Amino acid sequence: MNRKIRVNLSLVWLVFLALVSCNQKSQETSKEPIVIDERDQKLSVNKIIPIDSVWAGHRVGFSMLTHKNRQYIAYYNKDRHMTVGQRNLDEDQFELYQLPVFDREEGQGTSTTLGWDSHNSVTIGIDSEGYLHLAGNMHVHPITYFRGQEPHDISSLKQEMEMVGSNEKRCTYPHFMTDREGRLLFHYRDGGSGNGNEIYNIYDVASKEWTRLLDSPLTDGQGEMNAYASQPSLREDNWYHMYWVWRDTPECETNHDLSYIKSPDMKNWYDAFGNQVLLPVTIDQKNVVVDPVPPKGGIINLAAKLCLDENNAPLMAFHKYDENGNLQFYVSRIEEGAWKAKQVTDWDYRWEFSGRGSIPSEVRLGDFNRREDGNYELGYQHIKYGEGVLLLDKDLNTIGEVLKPDNFGADLKLEGDFEGLEIRTTNDLGASENGKTYRLKWETLPPNRDRAYPEPWPNPSVLYLYELE
Repeated sequence: MNRKIRVNLSLVWLVFLALVSCNQKSQETSKEPIVIDERDQKLSVNKIIPIDSVWAGHRVGFSMLTHKNRQYIAYYNKDRHMTVGQRNLDEDQFELYQLPVFDREEGQGTSTTLGWDSHNSVTIGIDSEGYLHLAGNMHVHPITYFRGQEPHDISSLKQEMEMVGSNEKRCTYPHFMTDREGRLLFHYRDGGSGNGNEIYNIYDVASKEWTRLLDSPLTDGQGEMNAYASQPSLREDNWYHMYWVWRDTPECETNHDLSYIKSPDMKNWYDAFGNQVLLPVTIDQKNVVVDPVPPKGGIINLAAKLCLDENNAPLMAFHKYDENGNLQFYVSRIEEGAWKAKQVTDWDYRWEFSGRGSIPSEVRLGDFNRREDGNYELGYQHIKYGEGVLLLDKDLNTIGEVLKPDNFGADLKLEGDFEGLEIRTTNDLGASENGKTYRLKWETLPPNRDRAYPEPWPNPSVLYLYELE
């Protein structure tokens, strides 16, 4: 009798535990999504400065650099000519200087006149002695580079036909950056889409000469592909981190193999597991691959974002096609000595991108950050699902959303009435010492796969500087 009672009590206890477990799971699965409202953190417009009339016929990148108490800009004016500007931060007007005008025949393959290629952005840098450096208007063209002859003086910019003197005839994607020690670096792609290397130079202010930072390219496509790489960024662990995808041909659907490396000094590079990487990095080095997305697998150039966890280990957010062919966001982290990806969206949409040239984007990754509470936020722009910020927990489960202020420009109204015009903005390549934030704003038509739009074309738009705080 006692044995039967014990058995019955055991059954009752098991049933009770099962009911409690089911109830807990039900509560977990029925949790309401978390909504964090941070829309009150929006910056306010403190000042608007009209600068110049600029070309509005297609999108191309402009640049702005705030350095100490001065500000520099580089852009194409209404006649498509490369132009620079400068001002003291306490002044409400820019001093403008149009660079000498010449076409590619006159400039031995270089030019200061913009065509229809949306790759031909213009960018600026400044060395530790205050001399301005400018490069741009090149997409598989000879290096187009100007260096200031006097500090803080845009009118002293003079063209240098060579920087180092080799691998400078087929240059694309010029970028200046300043390293931890304040030295000016310059990097670019040597070669074409589907066949190129990533080259890094360093500037010596004493000799006023450029030399190679590395004895070899940082990445080498071996004549079969090229790396579309992020600029190395100095993170909270005081290391430089960068990532890329390989591309086999000029067709954007041939991107593949998201990859990552890190460095303490921009010269010695390591994979995510601490193993030193031999340079140049090639597709054969599988230890640097984060996710082996195949060609036509749903990843496009720089469709990835990086952040570090609380232990300074890297996490990579990116997009690719799921098993049903829809484009999804994933986040990959290191678990048990290997990269492991987790799907964080469940969208019913396939962005079928293909072809060459500058193409309109239907899906974009936004900022990817670790929050103070240890959770993560991942922004997105989607042609079907709109714009927002996903909230992920420490295990990368999607648990809600973060309501952010509108991005700068989202609430601005178009001034032009030409059909198809869009608002363009650019961030500051530098940083101010007065606590203010600065943006450039203008209006253009979107890219047209680097082909000319038929006439008529829109009238020039106004380039503005916005001061925010």
